[in-house]
Amino acid sequence: MNRIWKNFDKYRFLLEELVKKDIKLKYRSSYLGMLWTLLEPLLTTLVLWYVFSGWYGRGDQNFPVYILTGRLMYSFFANSTKAAMKSIRSNSAMIKKVYVPKYIYPLSSILSNFVTFLISMIILVAAMIVFKVSITFYLLQIVVPLFLILVLSLGIGMILATLAVFFRDLEYLWSVMLMMIMYASAIFYDITDKKFIDKAPILKIVNPLFDVITNFRDAVFGRPLGREELLISIIYSFGTLFIGIFMFYRKQDEFILNI
Repeated sequence: MNRIWKNFDKYRFLLEELVKKDIKLKYRSSYLGMLWTLLEPLLTTLVLWYVFSGWYGRGDQNFPVYILTGRLMYSFFANSTKAAMKSIRSNSAMIKKVYVPKYIYPLSSILSNFVTFLISMIILVAAMIVFKVSITFYLLQIVVPLFLILVLSLGIGMILATLAVFFRDLEYLWSVMLMMIMYASAIFYDITDKKFIDKAPILKIVNPLFDVITNFRDAVFGRPLGREELLISIIYSFGTLFIGIFMFYRKQDEFILNI
């Protein structure tokens, strides 16, 4: 463990620079730049609110915050895993010329998206104030789902980064999978509604995001984290991280032959 930490510390500066580079490149050709980090979730939430506000019995004043919580979590997961999946191939020139621990590339992709995700939380705080969602001490629990979705995204990102080196079509398949995950994550409908309550157990099992988003909403709306949802989130997050690390280290020496 000490050897691993020393190796990580040796390349920490490079990791920081890659994170900064990813953030700069993301908004380099944009007139509004980092402002899009705030505008994108806000505009998306307004559209979803307008379309779905009268559906599923969710016409209450907190519905925009309900949508925003799900949308923020899903957007980070989708953007970070897609970036991690492409990270090895997009850095192929550097990998061929200079030795750098290869895990640095998917890790920097995940962390750069996490930074922009945390910045976008400003919109959530503003929405809570505008729509009069009470801020309670339960909000401190928010660090738990935030940490778990980071771990989950890193685990799945490592799996995708490994597979994408050998199967280039994975990028298109993952886009389809993300669409399925989005609709199964209760972003714009209330899973406690009678129409969906029977489907909840299935969604908990097949969708890694479902329970993380549920925990996130519990913290935002002033409720204690559900024990079952928290347990499933922990199993999914650290399970995928273990699998991702195992797959990545098992195959990383073969990357240079396929990029």
